[in-house]
Amino acid sequence: MHSIQRTSLSAACALALACSQPTFAQFSAQPAATPAADYVPGGRIPQLQGKITIDGKLDDDAWQGALVQEIAYETNPGDNIPAPVKTTVRIGYTTDALYVSFHALDPNPAAILAHLRDRDSAFSDDFVGVFMDTFNDQRRGYEFIVNPLGVQADLINDATTGNEDASWDGLWSSAGQMTADGYDVEMRIPFSTLRFRGGAQDQRWGISFFRNYPRDKRHQLTSHKVPRASNCFLCEWTKYDGMAGVQQGRNIEVIPTLTMGTSQYRPAAGTQWQGTDTSIEPGVDVSWTPSPAITLNATLNPDFSQVETDQLQLNFNDSFALFFPEKRPFFLEGADYFNTQFNVLYTRQVSDPDFGLRVTGRSGKGAYGAFVARDATTLVLVPGVLGSGFRQLDQEANVAVGRYRYDLDEHTSVGVIGTFRNGDDYSNNVVGVDGRWQKGAHTATAQFLHSASEYPSQIVGAYSGELGNDATPTGNAWRAGYSFSNRNWNFSLQHSDIDPGFRADLGFFGQVGYEKSVAGAGYTWYRDGKSINRIRLYGDWDITHRFDGQLLERELEFNLNFQGAKQSSFSIGPMTRVRFWNGALFREHNLHFDGNFRPFATLQLGTYMNFGQQLDLRASRTGHRAMIGQFGNVDIGRGLSVEWDISKQRLSRDGGTAFEASIIDLRMGWQLDPRQRVRLTLQGSEVRRDQTLYATPVNEIARDWGTQLVYSYKINPRTALYAGTSYGAFMDDDNRDLFGNTRSVFLKLSYGWQP
Repeated sequence: MHSIQRTSLSAACALALACSQPTFAQFSAQPAATPAADYVPGGRIPQLQGKITIDGKLDDDAWQGALVQEIAYETNPGDNIPAPVKTTVRIGYTTDALYVSFHALDPNPAAILAHLRDRDSAFSDDFVGVFMDTFNDQRRGYEFIVNPLGVQADLINDATTGNEDASWDGLWSSAGQMTADGYDVEMRIPFSTLRFRGGAQDQRWGISFFRNYPRDKRHQLTSHKVPRASNCFLCEWTKYDGMAGVQQGRNIEVIPTLTMGTSQYRPAAGTQWQGTDTSIEPGVDVSWTPSPAITLNATLNPDFSQVETDQLQLNFNDSFALFFPEKRPFFLEGADYFNTQFNVLYTRQVSDPDFGLRVTGRSGKGAYGAFVARDATTLVLVPGVLGSGFRQLDQEANVAVGRYRYDLDEHTSVGVIGTFRNGDDYSNNVVGVDGRWQKGAHTATAQFLHSASEYPSQIVGAYSGELGNDATPTGNAWRAGYSFSNRNWNFSLQHSDIDPGFRADLGFFGQVGYEKSVAGAGYTWYRDGKSINRIRLYGDWDITHRFDGQLLERELEFNLNFQGAKQSSFSIGPMTRVRFWNGALFREHNLHFDGNFRPFATLQLGTYMNFGQQLDLRASRTGHRAMIGQFGNVDIGRGLSVEWDISKQRLSRDGGTAFEASIIDLRMGWQLDPRQRVRLTLQGSEVRRDQTLYATPVNEIARDWGTQLVYSYKINPRTALYAGTSYGAFMDDDNRDLFGNTRSVFLKLSYGWQP
């Protein structure tokens, strides 16, 4: 079942390598940077002599002693052909940091895309980057990216999941400058920012140098070849030696924080505003890395609020709770250490902790992570077979989570995980094992979990009828999957089985009491040099049964995708399914279309449409649904950007319009300089229903509007100031006039101190 939601384009397609957006095409007027005949990537990273100032100017004498490399190949959309532009890289180290410089030539410097942006937001610009597998185990890599104006992005590449996570923020310095023939970039990455094996011996790291070159198509350029049949990008990174005996230094960081603010609400127009007095909350975070492979974190009265509002989602015709990504710094750092195939840990369930302690690290072939916290409240996602929702217990809870993964060899890893939460007359404990094997085109995964829980009456009473009223449920959850992927073909099989008594309250399990099987296959045609350079056809079939054998869903869907000029991507596909609801089976079918392209370098436009037969859950009747949306983003000058996502849908049945729903999400950002930013967010939704078409009472109209204004001044990810205000308005049948119902102001300060 699919919730009605859209993820912003910047979030969905931000990352350089994980995004399925069209890639960068050949630019015939530009001379190819043919690699020298004797060029072989790799070598020994030398120790630099002399001082380097990070200012974007490659004029320091110390660079003459660096190892010189080339970004010589186009790996997308071209198939390891010579790069269309020349990029020279220099890399070296001192006792406390790694230094990297890029000299990026361009035959048409006026076409370079470079904007002042917030951190981790410059992925549509030209940029260069260095990616490093510091343990040389092909499991996890750092990615450091800089655009021509010095704007930073940093990510964690998790090869076990295939994800690039931009939530990690390291402390490092960079600078860039535009030149008459392209642009130059310098980076200084302290060893204290990285995790690696300690000792006096030589380091051996996997390293990739990368250049993003967006023109008519999006060219991805690397310092090494990447076979199209490869399922492991990290495995293709070139090996580099050197840096014997480097140290991280004392590497202690203390971050005091201060959060001040107030929020108010009122239930109806004309009533008094209600809310707490101004809140002043001091806190402190401490981070210590006693060795290059281990990090300890402690936090007292942490600031676990988030600065900017979530992406607006509308789930008026969906029975399951919505998932929102984590944005709070304490949980984001090292989050990939806790990843498993099931979503066992969803840290937004730890909603208001008084303190937290965490350790993450590596030991030999093992990786581990653990944290404990004391939560001032207990948020529970109550699952069901056909729906779920959140409930909050007015009690404290003790939280503990542990994860360990061991790499048996370069292909195989096994792991264990446990999550534990306990309070007054409440407990939920989950333990499990998992494994992953990947070799060549083949990947196999499996995971098994067991849970035991105890719930108070207010949670037991929220269960759906299929799950009964057991106050002490226990159960198992398991899944297994296999996938094959080569240059053109991919195929996958997966089966999962969740007992009705299984609970994972620190994870995100909205549905229990079912088993599901999925089979999918696809084929990709490469048309190098053509205006449509890639075509992909994919289809899958799935079937889901309730724990007692009742069919819940049987679905077949296909998708045909085209990628081509103007960085375009367009998809079309049909879907048909049978689904169970309210004691009966219903047939649904639709045809979807979505696409986006760049008519100009600084403007992206997109649309998504869906037409067909859909079930109206409130009425348990099907009707004809039509939905259309338009999204995009535009850069104005160096620092101003606008993003939008607007959609409207309608469901018609029984001679009338059962409902109409509209949603708008508008975000405007103004980067005043590399440190200062102003962000304005406007969001709104409206749902109208024909009450005569429903047997139970429904609102004829419900409307929500909200706005948020935030100013930020960030010296680095640890030292920052945020000031903001928000205002919300609401109306429904009981309040026929739109009235303000929420308002807030806040100020957040943090300072990163390294003694």
